[in-house]
Amino acid sequence: MTTTIMKTTARIVVPIVLVVAVSLLLQGHNLPGGGFIGGVLTTAAFALIYVAYGLDYLEIGVLGREVESGAGIFEHRSVTAYKRTFVFGLAVAVGSGLAALAFDEPFLTQTYTIVEHVPIYHEIELASALVFDVGVYFVVVGGLLTILSVVGGE
Repeated sequence: MTTTIMKTTARIVVPIVLVVAVSLLLQGHNLPGGGFIGGVLTTAAFALIYVAYGLDYLEIGVLGREVESGAGIFEHRSVTAYKRTFVFGLAVAVGSGLAALAFDEPFLTQTYTIVEHVPIYHEIELASALVFDVGVYFVVVGGLLTILSVVGGE
């Protein structure tokens, strides 16, 4: 059982951690950060929810998954969903590398384009490395949430 202070802290800190995680994910192709650290921070936010409220709250209340009683830990529906997240991220990351081959470029070649006349920002640089970072993000989130769910369920 956790304290009211822990639950209140989690309510305040988790949104901030998630905003920082998304920020690091989006700036990763130009500045330090990227999919790995964004995924780690996202999982850390989910771990904080788990510590404050418990695994069932994380699974049912936050992630919207059903919890089955009596299922083995590796057959648990959430573990399967996390594995799918991992595989999806791996497919996106490898697909971003293979896309360069379609244009007769080496594997994982990066390119970018500048989009002008964007409200507030005026112009935005869109890099193909962002797709790879998103893939890495999903790999890290899927893998770490699988670990968290398996260890937390025991």
